[in-house]
Amino acid sequence: MIQRTTKGNLMISRKLTRAIAAGVAAIAIAGGAYGIVGTTSGSNSAAASIANTTTAGSFPRSGPAGGGGSNARSGPAAGGTVGTVASVSASSFTVSTAGGQTVTVNETSSTNYKNGTGSTSVGAIKAGVPVLVLGTTNGTTISATQVIVQPTGVKSATASTVVPFQRGAPSTAKQVGQIPANYSQGSGTIVSGTTANKATEAALAAYPGGVVDRVVKLSNGEYEVHNIGVNWPHHVFVNANFKVVGAN
Repeated sequence: MIQRTTKGNLMISRKLTRAIAAGVAAIAIAGGAYGIVGTTSGSNSAAASIANTTTAGSFPRSGPAGGGGSNARSGPAAGGTVGTVASVSASSFTVSTAGGQTVTVNETSSTNYKNGTGSTSVGAIKAGVPVLVLGTTNGTTISATQVIVQPTGVKSATASTVVPFQRGAPSTAKQVGQIPANYSQGSGTIVSGTTANKATEAALAAYPGGVVDRVVKLSNGEYEVHNIGVNWPHHVFVNANFKVVGAN
């Protein structure tokens, strides 16, 4: 409860407040100076690690919101997911993936709907229907540019090769197929449009269960499709002809 004071007490109170504020400021400055010294006097590897978290091509590890051990990035990018429609509302629906992830799909007036290779309408989106969603991915939310009902070439059951995300479980360390010789995580250029869609489709056909949150073109002309929401694979490699050639 706030109590009123006399003029004399108010002046004393103000002086005391200023003194405390000055002391806090001094501590903050000292702490900041210590932080600067501690950073600059650290090892080169520590400095490199800090630098990597601020560069556009670096993607530090994130928590469960990013798929548990998935990689963070600077912003939304082209990607998608494949799964079964779980629920439908006026302007969005949710998809349940084979890896156990729930993805929210936002629709707009420009969202294109297909049934296989033919055209269809928004009315085809119903609970229990398998779909492939392509669009701009932001975590587990996709702003859909294209929704394909009954997609062909996608495994309907949980792929035995995909390791679903489990909270607290470490990511599986393995690789299959061909990994580009000079590949390093975070390298390459993020792509969008038809190129990203084709690479995403190829990756999800081979490894359904996760959410593709970006597609990167590598220096050798191949693509790295980044997969979140699963413990493996996080990186699916697609060649220039949009065929999956490896994963890790």
